[in-house]
Amino acid sequence: MTIKSSATSTAFSRRGFLGFAAAAGAAPLLAACGGGSASQSSATGVVKFWDMPWATPAYNEAAKNIAEGYAPASGNLKASYQTIQWNNFYQTFSSAIASKTGPAVSTGGGFQAFQFEQQGQIAYADKVIDKLKENGQFADFLPGVLEPFKSDKGYVAVPWQLDMRVFWYRKSLFEQAGVGLPTDWPSLLEAGKALKKIGAFGFTTGAGAGNNYGNHSMIMMMVNNGGGVFTKEGELDLMNDRNVEAIEFILELVSNGIVDPAAVSYTTDNMSAQWKDKKAGFGLFQVNVPQRVGDTSGDLLVADPITGPHGDKATIVFPNNIMMYKNTPSQEASEAFLVYYLGQLKELWRQKLMSALPVFKSITEIPEFADDPNNVKIVKDWQPIAKTFASQGNTLNANLAALDGGQALNQFTQTILTGQSDAKSALQTFESSLKSVIKK
Repeated sequence: MTIKSSATSTAFSRRGFLGFAAAAGAAPLLAACGGGSASQSSATGVVKFWDMPWATPAYNEAAKNIAEGYAPASGNLKASYQTIQWNNFYQTFSSAIASKTGPAVSTGGGFQAFQFEQQGQIAYADKVIDKLKENGQFADFLPGVLEPFKSDKGYVAVPWQLDMRVFWYRKSLFEQAGVGLPTDWPSLLEAGKALKKIGAFGFTTGAGAGNNYGNHSMIMMMVNNGGGVFTKEGELDLMNDRNVEAIEFILELVSNGIVDPAAVSYTTDNMSAQWKDKKAGFGLFQVNVPQRVGDTSGDLLVADPITGPHGDKATIVFPNNIMMYKNTPSQEASEAFLVYYLGQLKELWRQKLMSALPVFKSITEIPEFADDPNNVKIVKDWQPIAKTFASQGNTLNANLAALDGGQALNQFTQTILTGQSDAKSALQTFESSLKSVIKK
């Protein structure tokens, strides 16, 4: 995915979860190098913190100020800050960790910590969590955000921001169409037909180059129906009845022209243009859509979650995280820095630099965040029902990298958006493709 450094493009928050499938082959090379240790680090005397371009350059400048402003207690180490570009980022991390020149602490791809954990490179964050319990921050986490990072060996990483998917709508188009907002699947179909009559689309999405919102729409509708790609135990479960029902419904939307026939080729910028040009009436997108598309008139609003045929309500979320590595000049220093950094995250939202939800309730309450009613609605109505790509399970793992942004999901999405297959056949092909790339 190409990252666009512009004031309105906010693909950065999503980018943390892409590109791993292609890089998975590099993992055995790194694993063969063995785990690191404090004595082997080239970062003696400083905690190296690597961060990604999660937003415009102003974000990285603010994050650097936070990191380099760290004044450690006696016996701990100061921190350095380095921005790592998304282009070939997995290879950048892999090479540096293999040569023991990598970071002690970093942000990164959403499943990066789980992949490096498999290779014995990750330092578990249990002592950080213990410290957060002592200082009161543990109780500040939004519900359910920490649990996906708890493995049987410990906390693999600590979440710091949530890349949410929610339904948005343009109020004036619904008024023009004379139809009510969707509350369930039948009314979503009804609203889509009414919007089509006025030249708007009622299930806005895209699956062009670098655009994964089409993929997200597929998985979101599965989990909104109580389904998901995996069982609670982490086994592939694509052919369950709830998934079939969800994909059959999306195919019904496609056949009725409620999905733009050109959506299969739309980039995120194309989607933004649809929202801006009043061609999109309803659809799945990220937070801060009005700011992204340049329309803060109050006409673009977060919708209520819709109810699936069996009473389910759910969406998907990508919890971006901060991880620690074994190759550090001091594990205690890494932990102390991470506790400090988590405590300073509020500043990033105070400066309105983030197009993602914070993981701490206290940040959702600051005026700079809470003054936007769309933000408040997402936290209140959508975050509590959000599920990860691990659904129907809850715990994240390295196999999810093969799903997210991988060719199997991309090809499945394009098949459905073009109406080229029935639901069961498409799901069978999807499942077969996934089986060839995930580990048992």
